Amino acid sequence: MEPMVYWEADQLDFTVETTPPMPPPRQVLMVSPDYFDVVYVINPHMEGHVGKVDRALASRQWEALRDTYQQLGFEVHVLKGVPGLPDMVFCANQTLPFRGANGQRGVVLSRMHAPQRRAEVPHMAHFFERQDYVLVSIPESVSGSFEGMGDALWHPGHALLWGGYGFRTDRAIYAWLAQTLKIHVVALRLIDPDFYHLDTCLSLLDAGTALYVPAAFDDEGRALLQRLIPNLIAVPEHEARKLLACNAHCPDGRHVLIQQGCTETVARLRAAGFEPIELDTSEFLKSGGSVFCMKLMFF
Repeated sequence: MEPMVYWEADQLDFTVETTPPMPPPRQVLMVSPDYFDVVYVINPHMEGHVGKVDRALASRQWEALRDTYQQLGFEVHVLKGVPGLPDMVFCANQTLPFRGANGQRGVVLSRMHAPQRRAEVPHMAHFFERQDYVLVSIPESVSGSFEGMGDALWHPGHALLWGGYGFRTDRAIYAWLAQTLKIHVVALRLIDPDFYHLDTCLSLLDAGTALYVPAAFDDEGRALLQRLIPNLIAVPEHEARKLLACNAHCPDGRHVLIQQGCTETVARLRAAGFEPIELDTSEFLKSGGSVFCMKLMFF
């Protein structure tokens, strides 16, 4: 398979089923919210929330999410938060874990777009170094930023990467990722600043089903999604914008962890055969993140 980045639906010359299998990750990394707060504005959701986080409530909400993963049978690793890094709790962003065809475990280190978040990456690198992961840095010859699994999502069960670009990650990164990891990448341009990361507007539930926000993508992006994912569940815009319904996470192909109050999305998930688990992440919504942002799955 010649690794390639696909920007247009007419380019597609494969199906999900013809891409190499990749075992699902079973371990969860979370960063404790000891220093979580909104102290600057780097996305639209933060506006009006500087200094307004209830940190005691945020801690309880974080603990409920951690406990849910444990109850579902996942091993949860906790990295301590770091003073001066209030967004490190959103640990989906600083890396992209991967598993090579030979079983080798590695992690691509992010090149964060916002200067306020760049110091988070070395802490994550140190964690993965202790887990015997190969650390892969983006070479200086490749320009642009990259925000890990905020924008780069593995297709469940397959070595196929969905890549969002336009706000936090640069398009050029995906050509390098395709060649470095020897995979196909399907690139989706994000066009609405409320959906600044791919994980705010696309949630891959299983190999054939995903939640998505149609208005977050251009026509070509919607066409790519429709060609490769047979069961697309549209999320109502008000639930996507106000409650980050698409920042849900389905770790096992069955249970969907989602912000509470996403009434219509929850109904659509149940109709599709999934089991929603509603959680309160309201303090983290003030910073533009919810369930998916607050954890990192790794192999």
